[in-house]
Amino acid sequence: MPDVCKEMARMGRGLGNENRYRILEALMKGPRTVGEIAERVNIAQPAVSQHLKVLKEADLVIDERQGHEVSYSINVPYMANLLHKLAQGVEKRK
Repeated sequence: MPDVCKEMARMGRGLGNENRYRILEALMKGPRTVGEIAERVNIAQPAVSQHLKVLKEADLVIDERQGHEVSYSINVPYMANLLHKLAQGVEKRK
């Protein structure tokens, strides 16, 4: 389970800020641009961009270019797989 532990630690670093939780909450309703996220969570666009960078490094969000705009969304497959691996590790310990 060491690989899962490393991934969970990376996830924890990504989530280690209240504003990043707010950004993820905004993305739960679907893909958003930086401007849309900033408006929803009432944080300046440059700060949102920095938080998104951390979330991307933790693989918690993904981005997709649409012309000149980039939209961000939650990386559901990655998060679901990580939580599944964690649950399997817990099951093995029973």
